[in-house]
Amino acid sequence: MSVLKDLEAVIATRKGADPDSSWTAKLLSKGPEKCAEKFGEEAIEAIIAAAKDDRENLTYEAADVLYHLLVMLAARDVALDDVLNELARRQGLSGIEEKASRS
Repeated sequence: MSVLKDLEAVIATRKGADPDSSWTAKLLSKGPEKCAEKFGEEAIEAIIAAAKDDRENLTYEAADVLYHLLVMLAARDVALDDVLNELARRQGLSGIEEKASRS
């Protein structure tokens, strides 16, 4: 888990940085919509790798998905801890119960 927290911290340092200085800064400078679009592209690539049973590529694409998820969250000022707290809240609930509680 500390890898994700560390990555979140690095992404935060890139927010507002010179877009020519890093890929993360460049992506964040394009706005939340572009960050969301990039996350979606990476998710589709992971889905394709999973469907093809390509374990090595799925591992690589899953890492891209996690990175781009954190960038997208940063673009909208949502902390990883908020997401983790939501997962903790759901722990012990069945998926059916959790979905019913949203109504």
